[in-house]
Amino acid sequence: MADTDAAAAAGGLVRFKSNYSVSRRIEPFYKGGRVQVIRDGKFMFCPCGSKVNIIDVETGALLHCLQQEEEEDVTAFVLSPDDKVLVTGSRAMLLRQWEWREKSCVRTWRAVHTAPVATMAFDPSATLLATGGCDSTIKIWDMIKQYCTHNLKGSSGVVHLVEFHPDLSRLQLFSSSMDYKIRIWSLKSSKCVAVLDGHFSAVTSLAFADGNTLLSSGRDKICIMWDLQTRESTRTVPVYETVEAAVLLPETGDFSQLGVKKPGLHFVTAGSKGILKVWEVATGACVHSQAVPFELQEEPSEHSLTHCLFVPERMEMVTVSVEHHIVFYDAHTLQLRKQLAGYNDEVLDVKFLGPGDSHIVVATNSPQLKVFELATSHCQILYGHTDTILALDVFKKGLMFVTCAKDKSIRVWRMGKAGRVMCVGLGLGHAHGVGAVACSRLKQSFIVTSSQDCTIKIWNIPESLTSKARAALPSSPETLHARVTEKGHDKDINSVAVSPNDKLLATGSQDRVAKLWSCSDCSLLGVFSGHKRGIWCVQFSPVDQVLATSSADGTLKLWGLRDFSCLKTFEGHDASVLKIIFVSRGAQLLSSGSDGLIKLWTIKTNECVKTLDGHEDKIWGLHSNKQDDMVVTGSSDSCITLWQDVTEIEEKEAQAKQEEQILKEQELSNLLHEKRYLKALGLAISLDRPHTVLMVVKAILKEPEGRKHLEENIVQLRKDQKEAVLAFLVTWNTNSRHCHEAQAVLETLLRHEEPDSLLQLSGINSAVESLLPYTERHFQRLSRLLQASMFIDFLWQNMRLAGTAQQDSGTL
Repeated sequence: MADTDAAAAAGGLVRFKSNYSVSRRIEPFYKGGRVQVIRDGKFMFCPCGSKVNIIDVETGALLHCLQQEEEEDVTAFVLSPDDKVLVTGSRAMLLRQWEWREKSCVRTWRAVHTAPVATMAFDPSATLLATGGCDSTIKIWDMIKQYCTHNLKGSSGVVHLVEFHPDLSRLQLFSSSMDYKIRIWSLKSSKCVAVLDGHFSAVTSLAFADGNTLLSSGRDKICIMWDLQTRESTRTVPVYETVEAAVLLPETGDFSQLGVKKPGLHFVTAGSKGILKVWEVATGACVHSQAVPFELQEEPSEHSLTHCLFVPERMEMVTVSVEHHIVFYDAHTLQLRKQLAGYNDEVLDVKFLGPGDSHIVVATNSPQLKVFELATSHCQILYGHTDTILALDVFKKGLMFVTCAKDKSIRVWRMGKAGRVMCVGLGLGHAHGVGAVACSRLKQSFIVTSSQDCTIKIWNIPESLTSKARAALPSSPETLHARVTEKGHDKDINSVAVSPNDKLLATGSQDRVAKLWSCSDCSLLGVFSGHKRGIWCVQFSPVDQVLATSSADGTLKLWGLRDFSCLKTFEGHDASVLKIIFVSRGAQLLSSGSDGLIKLWTIKTNECVKTLDGHEDKIWGLHSNKQDDMVVTGSSDSCITLWQDVTEIEEKEAQAKQEEQILKEQELSNLLHEKRYLKALGLAISLDRPHTVLMVVKAILKEPEGRKHLEENIVQLRKDQKEAVLAFLVTWNTNSRHCHEAQAVLETLLRHEEPDSLLQLSGINSAVESLLPYTERHFQRLSRLLQASMFIDFLWQNMRLAGTAQQDSGTL
């Protein structure tokens, strides 16, 4: 490994890393259902299993998580019109009232329904709450007096929609259930006073234009305007798609870009076609339709919208798709403002992207790519592949990257100046799914792919895709052609890597061997044999003629490229090692396993420096940024984690702590010299130095009236300091040389502390249990010593008497 040291020395001083900490997580925050946005549009509420997540719309960060105690799924939730109170309903048929800003549940009560609550709504004053249940009943709750005021029966099947009339004086509730009818309930008589019958499928939304006009939408592909005075339909608008939500546009404001040319009611529909449409009520005509992206034209049902809402203060239209994407549009133009990805399936690969590594590109268990802008969490969804994307790699400059998928194709993508990513190249030729891809390291000149068909292909990148003159993104991808195809292994090839000088490439396969190839003609140069199970990843060192491999046998190996011998083996993982990367200028390795653990290795010492636990499942994606101070990981647990190198921070903290310790020790020495024992005692306790505290106690006891001074000092200690001294004296008491000091402190505590306050001390039980046997032993030892001293005294007295008698007889 001399080459490694030489290369490191040539590159400057290598700063070894010792630790990483989680700086951010991108986790699933939405798993279906209706979302809500507060009036100013800053926060969004999203149901996610047994939680309601509160998302900061600006940054996409999770602000709060309101978790059900019994972890029962949330079946419905609603935010009060004043944005102060949130109420959730769970499968346990409990209702909970939350002060969501404080993240506190202030009240829990039984829903009285015999089946879970399916929908909820507040009245405009936020004093009444309606709950529609799967048991065909509707309950009205007084939120101030906290009791059920109405029990409305008569619906058919699940009540999936409830809305209060916006005019408080009318005291009316509107509902819809499985019989497709809209019922109007009088809260004065607790009876159904009218039934609006016009839909032939489930009613999905109700919107009030004014006190006498109601708009309803349904899955029967129509929207109906109702006159609430005559309780008859005034217009039926066929919208030619299953509608999940209809939103009325304000009659004030400039919506001319949406085809609104005349005054009158207009509404927006969201449904199965995956786009928003604007309709004029007077004519029933569609006056504006969002352009259908090319990629959505073939299978629009997979991208249909499930919810839509309007945020008046920000003039935004918010849509939710069946793929759990939440999109914010400018309400005046329906131009995209922001897109958040509510749920990522299994993450199969992840890489840093963009100038300054401002983005990450993520391959999940789907044909779509996700590109996240880290500053805002804005997510671009990239369509193109028709089957699951398995791997991706980014070129050195960070503006172009390549993906490969089960659809047997590879695609080249390029990021424009505005951050928009487009597909610029398409390559076909493999007979099976393409499982691994690697880009050239020096220039954007070629791509290497490997497949389940056991072949390796090298694809040239046309200059037209990389030339600076061609700044505009192409309308259709350019076709790539493989210049070399070679049979590589006998089994699936799991990984492929290109050397830093673009002259070599390496492959790792399920057949338990790695191979080294020439990039020019794909000729075989050597074989690396030694792993006991399939190889998951291969990586070239950035500074050395060394190849690193990781395997399902739980080991990492370093191989010399000159003689193909194994230089080092790293053992420590208890599961398959799926990914490895070089960090610290090639002096260290990071590895990720199928047990969700990441390990940091120092190559020179073969030592595992740190084990990081940040995932609950297989970590398929592992990548470091250009600055080598951030790492991103992606796992089968649907979580993407960004790790910050905190080595320098921790070193500075340790240095500052050490300096503080030295100053404190100097101060302690000065205090002892000046005989300021109380401050010395407190400082020694804060330094957590039992021996120093013992020395202070001994110094006090040596003074004239030492016992008295010790009592005065011990009594003045704080409760936490007394707890520390109690823990210390337990240790002192185990040694006969220090037991006297321990017993002196203990005596002071017992004499000056009330029994109740002693019992409040932390660790008092274990301290007493430890003190008793040693104290008894010391007492027995002292008793024996006293008896022995009395016997000596008795002998001495006898000897003195005998001596005196002899003297007397001599005198006589």
